[in-house]
Amino acid sequence: MVKVITTLALNGIDGIPVSVETSRFPGVQPRVVLIGLPDTAVKEALERVHTAARSSAIPLLTGNVTVNLAPADVKKEGSSFDLPILISMVDEDKSGHLDTKGKAFAGELSLTGEVKPINGALSMAIAARDGGLTEIYLPEANAAEASAAEGIDVYPVKTVTQLCRHLRGEELIPKTVFSYEGFTESAASALLDYADVKGQETAKKAIEIAAAGCHNILLIGPPGSGKSMLASRIPSILPPLSLTEAIETTKIHSVAGVLNPNVSLVSQRPFRSPHHTMSPASLAGGGKNPKPGEISLAHNGVLFLDEFPEFDRPSSEVLRQPLEERVIHITRVSGTVTYPASFILVCAMNPCRCGWYGHPVRECTCNAASRKAYVSKISGPLLDRIDIQTEVPSLEYTEVSNLRPSESSAEIRKRITKAREFASLRFGNPSMANGLMTPSQIRKYCVLDEGGNELMKKAYTTQSLTARSYDRILKVARTVADFDFSEDIKKRHVALALQLRTLDKKYFN
Repeated sequence: MVKVITTLALNGIDGIPVSVETSRFPGVQPRVVLIGLPDTAVKEALERVHTAARSSAIPLLTGNVTVNLAPADVKKEGSSFDLPILISMVDEDKSGHLDTKGKAFAGELSLTGEVKPINGALSMAIAARDGGLTEIYLPEANAAEASAAEGIDVYPVKTVTQLCRHLRGEELIPKTVFSYEGFTESAASALLDYADVKGQETAKKAIEIAAAGCHNILLIGPPGSGKSMLASRIPSILPPLSLTEAIETTKIHSVAGVLNPNVSLVSQRPFRSPHHTMSPASLAGGGKNPKPGEISLAHNGVLFLDEFPEFDRPSSEVLRQPLEERVIHITRVSGTVTYPASFILVCAMNPCRCGWYGHPVRECTCNAASRKAYVSKISGPLLDRIDIQTEVPSLEYTEVSNLRPSESSAEIRKRITKAREFASLRFGNPSMANGLMTPSQIRKYCVLDEGGNELMKKAYTTQSLTARSYDRILKVARTVADFDFSEDIKKRHVALALQLRTLDKKYFN
């Protein structure tokens, strides 16, 4: 007789149903064999299972036992197979019948029989639901996260003894119910506010346009001018995460193992700020068993690269593909994994190595060759993918000493929300933004009036724009026009969009 228990594996951020098939045959020398392409962590599961069962006084099958993880051509990784393997090996003649029909199980076991948290619980719950299962049993620390998957009952498990009693109908485990109110309250919690930022009105306006259209932006200015302060507050002016976005973001963070225990969903837009010494693999994701990197962890939020020229060329060039395709493909010998990577790229840099080029008081100690070598660390194709470039100058004393509070993030967000709503009516998709437009959508929606067309024609010739730069300027102009609720892109909209690209000439030529 073969006993079958359902569990789930992970492929990227998606769950894959796996059947744990266990069969016992009489034999002279008892042994347990685990097959089905398990990795080292899965192979070690048998020792954890036997020790946990002894600690919990749970009888297991004896004799020649074969445990197969099907499908056999999918590599099984991680420790989440411990719990389903134990359930499949329980000797029901001695322990009593366990009702496992329509149920999925996942969890790591301690040697005492406690069920420890795993990665990817939400992805597993969604895959189990889509596979027609009605219940999933997960570690207690993962239950809140998995409860966001509507259509399947999630049961938090503390110990294998508790689970066996539940499956025998002796002592039922209360299921975990997702709290939508808790999610909305968490989403509305306080963030860093632009009311704390003195001056820098031009930079704030550029950031507002970037946030409204999901445009990538580069901030250039001397040390202490407020570049990091401006960037860190961008999530506070972005529209709140929708439930769909929150689920997708949570799946990524859960698979990566960075989701806080007992958290149901990521409720705030991510803000990731990796150090410039980070390796390309850490930025893009990877490893023997590929995990999401900073690029994917910033999905639906902001990826902030401070001291942008200090990132080595291999690391910065990793950005090129996801900035175009909004996904990142990680290829290894075992196969290719695709992770979502739709984010606003915010970069900050000094104008030169010493940081004081163009400063009205401080003297720059760099020569022309040194300045050129510094900024040339950023490749032209990557710079082309940054829609907006704006200066962040040092503040005057009158700005620093001004006690009047600046405009709050809440007020800025209202304007951004209205501009996005105007754009969403055009696209028929509330999650679509101007910065994500395809070439065909640019031709359809970026219609210039006569004055705007003449200005763009002149700029294309005099500024030696590339075709990609031309498209980027049109996208920014489209966003500027959305603030005026104008379907046509007028000359003033094009003029502002061009002003937000003029640093190409000043610093990068």
